[in-house]
Amino acid sequence: MIKASCKLFLQLFVLLGIPGLAMASGGAGGNHIDLTTHWVGYLSLVIFAVAYGFVMAEEYTHMRKSKPVLLAAGIIWGIIGWIYTTHGFTHAAEIAVRHNILEYAELFLFLLVAMTYINAMEERQIFETLRVKMVSAGFSLRQIFWLTGVLAFFISPVADNLTTALLMCAVVMAIGKGNVKFVSLACINIVVAANAGGAFSPFGDITTLMVWQKGIVSFGTFFNLFIPSVVNWIVPAVIMSFAVPKVEPATCEVDVKLKRGALVVIGLFLATIATAVSFHNFLHLPPMMGMMTGLSYLKLYGYYLKKTHKNAEDHPDYDPEKAEERLGDVVAFDVFRSVARAEWDTLMFFYGVILCVGGLGFIGYLAVVSQIMYVSWGPTTANVLVGFLSAIVDNIPVMFAVLSMEPEMSMGQWLLVTLTAGVGGSMLSIGSAAGVALMGQARGMYTFGGHMKWMPVIALGYFASIATHFFVNGRFF
Repeated sequence: MIKASCKLFLQLFVLLGIPGLAMASGGAGGNHIDLTTHWVGYLSLVIFAVAYGFVMAEEYTHMRKSKPVLLAAGIIWGIIGWIYTTHGFTHAAEIAVRHNILEYAELFLFLLVAMTYINAMEERQIFETLRVKMVSAGFSLRQIFWLTGVLAFFISPVADNLTTALLMCAVVMAIGKGNVKFVSLACINIVVAANAGGAFSPFGDITTLMVWQKGIVSFGTFFNLFIPSVVNWIVPAVIMSFAVPKVEPATCEVDVKLKRGALVVIGLFLATIATAVSFHNFLHLPPMMGMMTGLSYLKLYGYYLKKTHKNAEDHPDYDPEKAEERLGDVVAFDVFRSVARAEWDTLMFFYGVILCVGGLGFIGYLAVVSQIMYVSWGPTTANVLVGFLSAIVDNIPVMFAVLSMEPEMSMGQWLLVTLTAGVGGSMLSIGSAAGVALMGQARGMYTFGGHMKWMPVIALGYFASIATHFFVNGRFF
């Protein structure tokens, strides 16, 4: 994995050193300096490559991924600021970095609200109740394979693909138990389904959210990727389903109940999504403003839950022997606890990535890469390769780089790169957050090698989805 990434960065480094692709250091018009062939540019590339190497090795080093990219972002912008200051351009780097921070702030606030709602639904035992009902339903392993895949595909467009994958994996682990073959196949299916489901919704993946917030693709236009996304998942799922063991697992009876107000929280989340879409589509305001407004819905309802809260002992049906069944009523709902449980490492990671890529773009590298990929190779080839790159490197910096390049493309090509960046990570278990998380959750059963065995089948679904996109969405090209 790390060798592949180093090779990729080495190739980029060589391309950037080719005469004619980058100007020598000096004034590039106005108060901008082209540093693509300057030692600052080369050092920045090395710093980013090393930092991202640590990110990809997180499974082995156990160092949170936000730490190296935060340091890299500070160093890259620090040396950029120093060079610009010594040349008398005291505010150029400041203006550029403020632009990057504004982009991050919109993404941060949007995700913070989404994560808070997901945590609130988890606290109200919505996901646990769904999991228990599936476990106790008495499905066969093949039925569970298809059911978890379908649910992963349709839940991930609303909840993030990581949360969806973890929930479905918990079901698979509870039912499959020691059946390594089934757990491995089901986890691969879940990863592919969750990533495919997130590709056709602005809320399903960080990359689609970034494209929507940038204003390139409208909210409704994303749903034209529904059929290609279905193809991306269904092709490998059908083939893998024949390998699922024909076993009837033992059923288990577990009783878990929704906490008070759980269904209202779901309704408020849907209302928050509607508010964000309305703010963006009709009022032409950033979607994060609608999300922050929606957070107030949860805060006000949380206030109501807290004021009307009663301990289990005060309930007329209180039974000391079954007190654990009413554990959810012991502690009152606290919305700030849900805020605190947001994935802060992920949010800080986004900051580091956006600032790092923004710094490389300010140096001039993104313009060079854009020239190579989207002019020399053509947008279709470039966008298909974006998917393969997303299987090795996280799709967030890849998509942010594409958005920063702003290549002139048709709407069909923008939908294509949205699709490939979203589903390309399914080809390797390390290619998406869902895959990495499931390797930890199903340790020893869902592995890199086990996923790699089915890579040709997943790649077949990848190319089938691209062909489907050209066929059903040809009017956008």
